[in-house]
Amino acid sequence: MQDDIIIVGAGPAGLSLANSLAGHGLSIALVERQSLEQLEAPEFDGREIALTHRSVGILNGLSVWPELAAEAAPMREARVLNGASPFALTFDSGQAIEGLLGWLVPNHAIRRALYRAVLSRPDVRIVTGAEAAAVHTRASGAELRLRDGRSLRGRLLVAADSRMSAVRDMLGISAHIRRTGRAMLVCRMEHDGDHARTATEWFDHGQTLALLPLNGRMSSAVITLPSHEAERLMALGTEAFEAEMERRFAHRMGRMRLASSRHLYPLTITWSRHFAATRAALVGDAAVGMHPVTAHGFNLGLLGQHGLARQVLRAARRGGDPGAEGPLKRYEALHRLACRPLYDATNALVALYTRESPVARLARPAVLRLGQRLPLARRGIGALLAQR
Repeated sequence: MQDDIIIVGAGPAGLSLANSLAGHGLSIALVERQSLEQLEAPEFDGREIALTHRSVGILNGLSVWPELAAEAAPMREARVLNGASPFALTFDSGQAIEGLLGWLVPNHAIRRALYRAVLSRPDVRIVTGAEAAAVHTRASGAELRLRDGRSLRGRLLVAADSRMSAVRDMLGISAHIRRTGRAMLVCRMEHDGDHARTATEWFDHGQTLALLPLNGRMSSAVITLPSHEAERLMALGTEAFEAEMERRFAHRMGRMRLASSRHLYPLTITWSRHFAATRAALVGDAAVGMHPVTAHGFNLGLLGQHGLARQVLRAARRGGDPGAEGPLKRYEALHRLACRPLYDATNALVALYTRESPVARLARPAVLRLGQRLPLARRGIGALLAQR
């Protein structure tokens, strides 16, 4: 049996792509190493995804946004703080739709909604408990061999299996991988203070802090620290952890109470040298693994799968080959153009606000104040964050 499209990885990017391609006369195999039960009921993983207007539009087109809207928390502003300075650089979205920068939605809820949508697609078959062992691509097609001995053949193979993609490696596509030696701790915190629907980012000495506004007096707390320090914080008892969080957030939100499980993620940044190859393409984190500070990793992944689906379906509608070189090259060129400026700008921002050299310490407050004095630039960044 041969499929038209084989997608490896049933995370948000892979699930979105399967939904985007479904209903157009193509046969799609979605391969995932997790069990069917894990896909049906993904557990809370601490991550809250900041969705832009463009991403919400894509999810609405996939018929999953109505299910997610009930859990979404609207975000009106974002502000950036440096150390103990009271000065804040504030971004809004100008004339944004509904006056919002975007919405915060739990990652596990997005995965659940996308999986339910895939289940309604008769042209998508899901292969669970399966792990890639080898891939072979040639002009005539692609083959995926699984560790259990099975083989799948198709006209296009898509890697959607994380920023440390095994399929990317098997395809011979190199990537720039930067292991930062830092880790990101995420959890939900209740607090006495009002977040006013504003996302706040603190660049402080030795740590980066963020509070993302959820519904009610609750926020997603994100702390990026050297790995050993993050592990120490993770291991604290509840009362000690709450006290430490209040201290680290400089008591800005008053009393803080742990409202969820805690989760720790090693921080690795990746950029693939190519997003496409013969009979193959990369989407999501397999293509670009962003630093979380600008909260655009998921949005770029969603945009990428949307772009790939558009190129593949355009070729299929014209009676062409969905895995041909032309559509894949167009996808690669357009997605690299969309990702590279934000990837480079994010890395430059992180470098400036995490270095502890005297020059960097002097430059940080100056950069924030310069941004505040340039309203056109500030509004432009707000529009970029909103991505209408």
